[in-house]
Amino acid sequence: MLPDESARTGAEGGHQLPGCYRHPERETGVACGRCGRPICPECMVSASVGFQCPECVQGGHREVRRARTRFGGLPVADGALVTKTLIGLNLLVFVLTEYVRPEWWDTLALQSAAPPHWFETYGVAAGPEQWYRLVTAMFVHGGVAHLVMNMVSLWVLGPQLERVLGRLRFTGLYVVSGLMGGAFSYLFAGERLNSVGASGAIFGLLGATAVLYRVSRVPLGPVIALLVFNLVITFSLSSVIDWRAHLGGLVAGAVTGVGLMYAPQARRGLVQGLTVAGVLAATVLIVVLQTARLNG
Repeated sequence: MLPDESARTGAEGGHQLPGCYRHPERETGVACGRCGRPICPECMVSASVGFQCPECVQGGHREVRRARTRFGGLPVADGALVTKTLIGLNLLVFVLTEYVRPEWWDTLALQSAAPPHWFETYGVAAGPEQWYRLVTAMFVHGGVAHLVMNMVSLWVLGPQLERVLGRLRFTGLYVVSGLMGGAFSYLFAGERLNSVGASGAIFGLLGATAVLYRVSRVPLGPVIALLVFNLVITFSLSSVIDWRAHLGGLVAGAVTGVGLMYAPQARRGLVQGLTVAGVLAATVLIVVLQTARLNG
């Protein structure tokens, strides 16, 4: 018992039970299994062995570290929530640009010049106020077939990565891959840029999946076959498919995947954050330099 919880002396001088530390008037023979303070039935909280007082139970809860996924994410019940949200956003933007507000297609697409703007600074080349197109173009598609192909690929690749990386890291991977895909298109297409679609981000997921298989020591044959197939299709139909966005997204996804999955546990958060920030900074640098070149 604690020094200020001296045993009570009965009418005949015999020692009685100590009083509860929260309710001194209540005698008890039970003590907290962690701190040893006497506790009455009202204050008893069942533990794996014996009972604990309310304060020790609360302190124990604070000390318990939250579970993490293999690469630092928080495990959640729905491991595909972000993937579903992205698919929903793509479907929504498609309906808006295809049926409700078709004029929004030109406003949201990644363009630097398009008829009738061939000989003037236009779109993303016009400066920072137009760089929003790098984001919005990731949700715009050029037809039902284009949309369905990308959304099926997103559903196949997304949930696995989202579960192992966690929602925040997966979102970062998707966004920087899509942005780098747009930056590559802008870099190589220049003043003739006209591109839409989530393909850059999806190729980023493909690159990160290859890294995941490598880290997990899963045979790379299936993912390499899928990658080769997609690259063959990309370059075979380069007149209608933006190979630049695919290549940029693939590079960004692989680099980001390495940073997210090979980060040492002791500095995992720092390394992962710097990786995403570094890819994002490289994207911004490409856009800034290309804009300066086109306006020079």
